[in-house]
Amino acid sequence: MEGGTKLILALDLDEKEAALKIVDRLKDYIRIFKIGAQLFTAHGTDIVKMIQEKGVEVFLDLKYHDIPVTVARAAAAATQLGVYIYNLHILGGAEMMKKAKEATVRRAEESRIRKPIILGVTILTSLDDDAMQELRIEGPVKERVVQFASLARSAGIDGVVSSPQEIKFIRQECGSDFIILTPGVRHQSDISSPQDLMSKYNDHKRTLGVADAVRDGADFIVVGRPILEAHDPVRATQGILQEMRAAGND
Repeated sequence: MEGGTKLILALDLDEKEAALKIVDRLKDYIRIFKIGAQLFTAHGTDIVKMIQEKGVEVFLDLKYHDIPVTVARAAAAATQLGVYIYNLHILGGAEMMKKAKEATVRRAEESRIRKPIILGVTILTSLDDDAMQELRIEGPVKERVVQFASLARSAGIDGVVSSPQEIKFIRQECGSDFIILTPGVRHQSDISSPQDLMSKYNDHKRTLGVADAVRDGADFIVVGRPILEAHDPVRATQGILQEMRAAGND
């Protein structure tokens, strides 16, 4: 994807006012904001529209996973909302992904609006090899992630959501035009040792630093708490962007 790695802020917040305030504060630095289940469940499509009205883009992170007809209808609705990116679970199967893609393209053409980027969720970053064994899914996480990415590509999906640890393997398998978005990355100031990284953000089991994700070929990087919980969110954002630029020039 052209233009280098882009930063997305995860609006993992409960309150509408807090979300709108942080968008206002950071929109000169970040152009894409992620709305997930937490914020969307509380405020619905209204919060999507309010954030879009501020002149920025929305990544609708609802991870659709249902029967094909239901996901297709949700995909059409997301397209009508004008979101920049939406995602779905690859585990929903090839037919589900194909129907979502068809519904998205059809709605965009009928309404003469932009088609959003469609990303398939591989395996959540909160899962590791032990969790996969618990779920009776055979093989290392890395192998399953690459397998799922290949399936998404064959179904016509634009790219995937994966942990930063699998970026380079997906890139090798799926090529340079396949979009990779990665959460679970951390700014260098948060990392003095691998143990610090895991203890501070222990819901992400498969993670790396920002610079590593950029060098490995991520198209989008999603960051939440390192900015939202920073004493100075603007300064934290500037630091992450600086680290991304430096890694991109390596």
